[in-house]
Amino acid sequence: MLFADALSLAIRAVTAQRLRSFLTLLGIAVGIAAVILLTSIGEGIHRFVLGEFTQFGTNVITAVPGKTRTGGSPSGLPSSARPMSLEDARSLERLPNVVAVTPNVRGNAEVEGNGRTRRTLVYGVNANLPRIFRSTVQSGQFLPADDEGSARAFVVLGAKLKSELFGSENPLGQRLRIGGLHFRVIGVMAPKGQFLGIDLDDTAFIPTARAQELFNREGVDEINVAAEEGVPSAVVASTIRKRLIDRHGHEDFTIITQEEMLKTLSNILNVLTMAVGALGGISLLVGGVGIVTIMTIAVAERTGEIGLLVALGAPRRTILLLFLGEILGLLLGFGLAQAIHLALPALPVHTPLSFVLLAEAVAIVIGLAAGVLPARRAARLDPVEALRTE
Repeated sequence: MLFADALSLAIRAVTAQRLRSFLTLLGIAVGIAAVILLTSIGEGIHRFVLGEFTQFGTNVITAVPGKTRTGGSPSGLPSSARPMSLEDARSLERLPNVVAVTPNVRGNAEVEGNGRTRRTLVYGVNANLPRIFRSTVQSGQFLPADDEGSARAFVVLGAKLKSELFGSENPLGQRLRIGGLHFRVIGVMAPKGQFLGIDLDDTAFIPTARAQELFNREGVDEINVAAEEGVPSAVVASTIRKRLIDRHGHEDFTIITQEEMLKTLSNILNVLTMAVGALGGISLLVGGVGIVTIMTIAVAERTGEIGLLVALGAPRRTILLLFLGEILGLLLGFGLAQAIHLALPALPVHTPLSFVLLAEAVAIVIGLAAGVLPARRAARLDPVEALRTE
């Protein structure tokens, strides 16, 4: 049979039962589209969240006060946990495979400068912060490598804070007040954007010791360490743990590696992606039940037609090809995922090839069960017996 003849026959078969053909195609298309669309959104969110964390590097290790397995920001409430100190941070700098260390104190304070006032997040850090968290200074410089006990009153502004206080003016060298302390602006950070709802550009960076004075803290909230690239974080974390135990006498702190955190987060997001994919799979299976019924009846009604094709010499593969239309759902699902991404740029969408192939494989199985297998049985009938069904 010529391709043009096969195409013409298939079109006539479809148009003869327009509603039934539409429902058949719609069932398989919606099912595949649901699988691909949901998994595309799930995979997109997966990549987005991991990308948010890895923008700060994957070799960051954090030590926080208190023996606990949970994370989170300090609440500011009194705690019985022994605080980490600036001396603890200095002792970690001499460990092998440690590239940089910064003690971190953070809090919320009112910043006043250029006749304007704004409340923002203030970080107490040292000169190593850009190296640890892959940050870039847009103008000026970051905090100098002063001794913590005698650090000068300098401040580096986030891009948004600079814009709010100084607009298009050059803030370098300007004086501003943070809480009750006065600082001089020596740099402005490059825009970093949002991180899980936190505006990283609406920040100010001052020396750690100055932040301790500002927020009346005896210790530091955490110590951030950058490990050497290529060295397993677990190895460096082990040496950090041993050093702090030697200093504190017992393990009254928690070590969190970014590698471990990303692995746990990735596992959670994988479960989320599989869950939403399973929801789409349910749509595909539910639609398949109806399709099996519709196509089985359709094939039974066309047994005589199939017998005539066989009698005229049509090969079985030609008959089978007349019942394959799952690719419509594949294209529709991929198209919907990308259309949603274009309509909602903030919604991360990524269509993983593995899920596309899986959805198509399931659709093919349903197509075989619903149409091809009955068609094969009909095609194997004796032409005379098949024609008697007319």
